[in-house]
Amino acid sequence: MSDVSNAAVVMPEKVGSWVWWTGVPGNRPLFVLILLAFFVTMLVIPAPQSMVDLMTEENPMGSKLQSGTTTYLDSYNKLMKAEMTAGEIAQKAKITVALLFTVALLWGTEAIPLGATDFLVAIVLYVFSLLPINSISQAYFKDAVFFIGGVLCVAAGVSLTGLDRRIGNLLLGKIGGIKGFCFIFFPLLAVAAGFFSEHALVALLCPILLLVYAKGCKNAGVKADPALAAVLFLGICFAANVGGSGSPAVGGRSAIMIGYFSSYGVPMSFGQWMMYGLPVVPFLAIAMGAYMYFVAGRRIKSNVNIAGVMKQAVEGIGPMRGKELRMAVLFAALVVLWIFFSGQWGLGGTTIIIVVAMLLSRVVTWQDLQRRVAMDVVLLYAAACAMGVALSSTGGALWLARAFLGILPESWGEGSLILLAVSLFTVIITNFMSDGATVGAIGPVILPMAQIGGVHLWKVGLACSFSSSYAHAMIVGTVNNAICYGMARDPDTGEHLLSVFDFIKYGIPAIFISLVILWGVAVFGYWNFLPWPSIK
Repeated sequence: MSDVSNAAVVMPEKVGSWVWWTGVPGNRPLFVLILLAFFVTMLVIPAPQSMVDLMTEENPMGSKLQSGTTTYLDSYNKLMKAEMTAGEIAQKAKITVALLFTVALLWGTEAIPLGATDFLVAIVLYVFSLLPINSISQAYFKDAVFFIGGVLCVAAGVSLTGLDRRIGNLLLGKIGGIKGFCFIFFPLLAVAAGFFSEHALVALLCPILLLVYAKGCKNAGVKADPALAAVLFLGICFAANVGGSGSPAVGGRSAIMIGYFSSYGVPMSFGQWMMYGLPVVPFLAIAMGAYMYFVAGRRIKSNVNIAGVMKQAVEGIGPMRGKELRMAVLFAALVVLWIFFSGQWGLGGTTIIIVVAMLLSRVVTWQDLQRRVAMDVVLLYAAACAMGVALSSTGGALWLARAFLGILPESWGEGSLILLAVSLFTVIITNFMSDGATVGAIGPVILPMAQIGGVHLWKVGLACSFSSSYAHAMIVGTVNNAICYGMARDPDTGEHLLSVFDFIKYGIPAIFISLVILWGVAVFGYWNFLPWPSIK
């Protein structure tokens, strides 16, 4: 008998069985069938009368119309070079709303591969003629798309050259015990996560923290220490997550929001984002550190010296030279370009300059970037931008914003209470789908609320973007959570050190703490003393 016959064979699930219907990420037939039925139903049913009326409303508050027009009817016809009726345009708006919810659920459930969902947006826009052909292409290649693609390329270069280890040593090398880890390291990590890939920081720290965990358990004479695991791994998740408020360099959620600001004619520079977001980051991080220390840190059985373990882990790293040195210089140059030239060349343009410099200086090769950069993630942001343009052009975004305001208590529809509503809305959704997908999906919905409620557009957009960083309670909420859950395994047994329930148990209170601090800043804090540009 051959060896093959003795090998364990994994049989595919029987077609039609419950397991087959529920499937696996990227192939979930049941969800595909449900979402297909939803989308087809939305195509068949007539547009609500409120949507039809919106098409002929003169200068609706919160709208973004073509120059020289005063209604969505005239604006959309001018864009499409057509002569459609209000009912026909309302049907287009209804399709964009249906597309928004369908794609958001496809991203959240991974019913089909992420890349397929990204292309599906373009297919629907083309097939149903929701935008002119050239406008669809332009919407897919906004500055925000080049920015997130460039950031992923830079993160790949930092990882390939070993610069990530040196950054990890810089962050952890002087940290002593758990109290220093919570109250000193958390703010450092959070601020760094605002400028450097937070995912890369978490990924490079996890193996080091595993050494800390193993050493602590050995010193205490225990097989496992759940409290130590929670502080080390959940702690860096929470700290890295809240660091997303610090600058637009954190990735897609901020890049998409900056793209939306530009489409409304109020572009925001790198420095302006830092002025509004960076000061709150240390407060958020210290709050996360205090929370984890008092809830879990005081129950730790081990007494670990993090600096000592870190020093052993990076022995032999040597002086910075060669590709690593060139990458460090280019990374520093990138930060300078972001701060001083992003207003002139855009975040995408400045980042692509450094990517080209990385290739020309042979820090990385094109093959390296092809292997390391997830194009489906880049296309996710491209698809989100395209959906935003379609929702804005047809009036679907404004209609959704009005519908959302309609279900809120009347007092929540005006002034600073809109910021509370937006942040709650965002944080609920972002815990079930990625932060970038969340901002991309709901950005066009919440931004028109600014003019309706008499609040500055930037305040509403920043409240949305910042809140999307607070996805502490679900593993799928942020890449940081997924990385920690996947990498935090017992060195001896291979078992997960964190459970799904751990994220929920520690994450939900962390969400409320984060939101309370954001609300304090937005309603009572330094936002009231900063300048906000006028909007025409």
